[in-house]
Amino acid sequence: MKSSVSEDLGCRRGDFSRKHYGSVELLISSDADGAIQRAGRFRVENGSSDEDATALPGTWRRTDVHLENPEYHTRWYFKYFLGQVHQNYVGNDAEKSPFFLSVTLSDQNNQRVPQYRAILWRKTGTQKICLPYSPTKTLSVKSILSAMNLDKFEKGPREIFHPEIQKDLLVLEEQEGSVNFKFGVLFAKDGQLTDDEMFSNEIGSDAFQKFLNLLGDTITLKGWTGYRGGLDTKNDTTGIHSVYTVYQGHEIMFHVSTMLPYSKENRQQVERKRHIGNDIVTIVFQEGEEPSPAFKPSMIRSHFTHIFALVRYDQQNDNYRLKIFSEESVPLFGPPLPSPPVFPDHQEFRDFLLVKLINGEKATLETPTFAQKRRRTLDMLIRSLYQDLMPDLHKNMLNRRSFSDVLPESPKSARKKEEARQAEFVRIGQALKLKSIVRVDAPSSWVAAGVCKKEPWEPQCFCSNFPHEAVCADPWGQALLVSTDAGVLLVDDDLPAVPVFDRTLPVKQMHVLEALDLLILRADRGKDARLFVFRLSAVQKGVEGKQAARGRCDCRDNKLEKTKGCHLYAINTHPAPSSSRLPRMKTLLT
Repeated sequence: MKSSVSEDLGCRRGDFSRKHYGSVELLISSDADGAIQRAGRFRVENGSSDEDATALPGTWRRTDVHLENPEYHTRWYFKYFLGQVHQNYVGNDAEKSPFFLSVTLSDQNNQRVPQYRAILWRKTGTQKICLPYSPTKTLSVKSILSAMNLDKFEKGPREIFHPEIQKDLLVLEEQEGSVNFKFGVLFAKDGQLTDDEMFSNEIGSDAFQKFLNLLGDTITLKGWTGYRGGLDTKNDTTGIHSVYTVYQGHEIMFHVSTMLPYSKENRQQVERKRHIGNDIVTIVFQEGEEPSPAFKPSMIRSHFTHIFALVRYDQQNDNYRLKIFSEESVPLFGPPLPSPPVFPDHQEFRDFLLVKLINGEKATLETPTFAQKRRRTLDMLIRSLYQDLMPDLHKNMLNRRSFSDVLPESPKSARKKEEARQAEFVRIGQALKLKSIVRVDAPSSWVAAGVCKKEPWEPQCFCSNFPHEAVCADPWGQALLVSTDAGVLLVDDDLPAVPVFDRTLPVKQMHVLEALDLLILRADRGKDARLFVFRLSAVQKGVEGKQAARGRCDCRDNKLEKTKGCHLYAINTHPAPSSSRLPRMKTLLT
């Protein structure tokens, strides 16, 4: 009898899930009398169906190790709104539940192409959307809400002018999840089967210390000004030292069992359990070889910990073995363990482990228990904020500009007053942003580099006293080719800038491909936008010969006619199947 296609697909999906993410097993622990103490269902991920298979160092293929749902996709308000001119609205939906809407017009991180960004806060969660900007077509709040599937609401949303609203909206956004993380690290000797035994280990081993050194830096808690993860940094009540690191901008504090206070009188080591038992993710470093009694999550009495990472160190082969236990309700998260789950490269193991733990905690926050708590908190905050605004509903703070253009231009008669209001609005927002960074509660991209960090594709400061506004730029040897409001200039250290193209060629995008002797430009003049391609050697010859800057009329032969109306372009410099050495370009036409 032949199996159906759906049955075959289901079998293959099951095989894939078991192979990459493990199976769900019923894990039970019992006391000395054989009575069941605690039973729980955990997904066991070991990277291989045959865990006892011989691990050959260097034979595994590295999986795709990356952070899932990174914060720069989630913390929009902090990054794109706070400290910038934007509009905020409040209203009630058809069920009379309050909501808040924030809208801004920005070209940040979008190749200088303006677009609207909007965030809608409701009791069910937050929604984010990007909408195109058109100078000839106005965008109303009603159309933004409609794009977010909110077509019915009670009366019209009202605009909030008070700048302090930024602080409240920042609190709403913080409900999306933590920027920084705290993970437990529990040392278990060979043969230990209960959490009382594990937590009672006063000191670790040399292998455990080597593992801690791999995880991060040992820091002194007293006087520590970074992320503290709930540890005492004033009076040494939670130990003298701890382990701390920063990974891809995320600050991580490890609650290490042997560094937390130890009590000879307290067999259960309550102080240690108070921290590690309240961590969502815990690393268990178990000494001994595989034939020793295997660790089970049921050995740890905690209703809060949802993920255990079991780490073993093979001293003979100098590699680490990893196994992951995830509570059944936790969604699948990557990266999947290699097969076999053995890591001969210690740095690769560190990267893999930290990414796995961060992704695991994020996934745990989506479980029903945590998600319901987060929704209840968000609903309570939204209703509380709405009640605080109620007394001002009929005052000047809120008005009926709900269906006006987003970010409207002020009338001439009120322009000065509006500019003063916006300046105060921006000042308070920037102060809030700075305060968040100082208290180490900002998105990781800002923690790592401060307020002025730019993304790699954004214009960077090359000359501190440059008199023009940079539109785009690309390095050319030791110099910088930069497009400005005065044309395209070649800037080299403190030498005078050399004009290459005049302002009749308004360049909005450029690529210098020295290996191919090519210069590619996108000159944008509305519908007349086009791509231009030049030989770098010809451009360099003109610069060295001190020729006058080229104008648009001088570049007719370099124009690609089929790119008329080009909105953006991208270059793929990977070798093409053919023998052609030219890069492949993709254009977006409008």
